[in-house]
Amino acid sequence: MREVPDYWRIADDVIADVESKKLKPGDRLPSIAELRATYDVSHGTVQMAYARLEALRVIRRQQGKGVFVTDPKTWMREP
Repeated sequence: MREVPDYWRIADDVIADVESKKLKPGDRLPSIAELRATYDVSHGTVQMAYARLEALRVIRRQQGKGVFVTDPKTWMREP
């Protein structure tokens, strides 16, 4: 069985937190430095996780302000 890459695991954790409503639309995500420390990964790994989340439209980045959760209605599928 293949191990899931760290960036994928981080992105999946964020998605799970949104789905469980632990994170809500407009909530600010931790900084790259905070996620690096939490997951013990490199800066690039967190950047890749954020890039994946942005591609999935789960987050939006605002230069100088941070990374924020988008409205799940724009990206979640109905079960």
